[in-house]
Amino acid sequence: MNIKMPDFDVKKFVKDAGSTLSRVVQLTEEKLGTSEKTEMDSHFENLSERSECAKTWTEKIVRDTEAALIPNPANRVEDFIFEKIEKAKPKRLSNLEYLGLDMIEGGGEFGQDGAYGSALIKVGQAQQKLGSCERDFIGSAGLCFIQPLKKFLEGEMKTITKEKGILESKRLDLDACKNKVRKARSMLGQQTKDGISPEVALEQAERDLRVAQSEFDRQAEITKLLLEGISTTQATHLRHLHAFVEAQVRYYGQCNKIMSDLQRELVSLGGPQPYVPVAGYEEDDANHLSGRANNIELGGSPGYKRARVLCSYDAKDGTELNLTSNEVIFVCECNPPNSDYMNGKQGLLKGLVPKAFLEILDE
Repeated sequence: MNIKMPDFDVKKFVKDAGSTLSRVVQLTEEKLGTSEKTEMDSHFENLSERSECAKTWTEKIVRDTEAALIPNPANRVEDFIFEKIEKAKPKRLSNLEYLGLDMIEGGGEFGQDGAYGSALIKVGQAQQKLGSCERDFIGSAGLCFIQPLKKFLEGEMKTITKEKGILESKRLDLDACKNKVRKARSMLGQQTKDGISPEVALEQAERDLRVAQSEFDRQAEITKLLLEGISTTQATHLRHLHAFVEAQVRYYGQCNKIMSDLQRELVSLGGPQPYVPVAGYEEDDANHLSGRANNIELGGSPGYKRARVLCSYDAKDGTELNLTSNEVIFVCECNPPNSDYMNGKQGLLKGLVPKAFLEILDE
């Protein structure tokens, strides 16, 4: 049986090997300081530095975003492998969803008719909702932010890196030709051992130099155009950044709604109101915070009433509570009384709330 061997261009192989050797020699001489190096103009160097800056920081931002969204390194590696083999990523339950499942199961064991069992089930259901929102947010952030940045790195930046590598090869060829011309000129008027006259050698060297200069100039222009395009990508990346922030806003808004609804459901179940002391203070500590913190009651009080928040309010300092429009909180009069503020309680949180923002429900 006749086996056809693939065609092998010996001349091309020898030429490529010669070019590679010539570049190695040129680079070595430049390192030793025995040969001159063609420098790019300042504009080109500035564009090149900006492209490297864009590459470095985009890579860091992608890594940090992935780590923030998926903290488990093993899960990130698994997702990367599935992405490379173009298969759907495995659907994993988040820690919040596992917590929710155990709370719901535990609540059933304790008895859903009891206060604690019923509360466990409701909290577990809320954790599952949070986990579902988290998964949706991770998916949205990947589509609108991470993937476009990765596409930039794997597309435009790889092309630029490749073209810069070709330009460096052309630059080494050019400088090697310049050296040959200088050597050929220094040989004028001398006898040669190979039988080629110095004039002929100089003519050939100058011809090679013109070709090398033309190829270098052409590659420099191609690379420069690609580098100049980097600045336009920032406008595109800005849009992706806005989309990422919008996804975060939606996610945290959903989380806030889930927890606010849960808080109201727990309040409706009744039972004791839990208390967490202010950091650095015990529940029976008689000392109060300075300034208006003197009006915050650190202990429990039977005099609390329900109040609806008329409009949202941002706390001015750590002694006040942040309020959301239409939420229901517990309030009582300050001791000593304060004409502008009341003591408020939001689940585990206590602080001052402005009376003007409240509608008392229990008279």
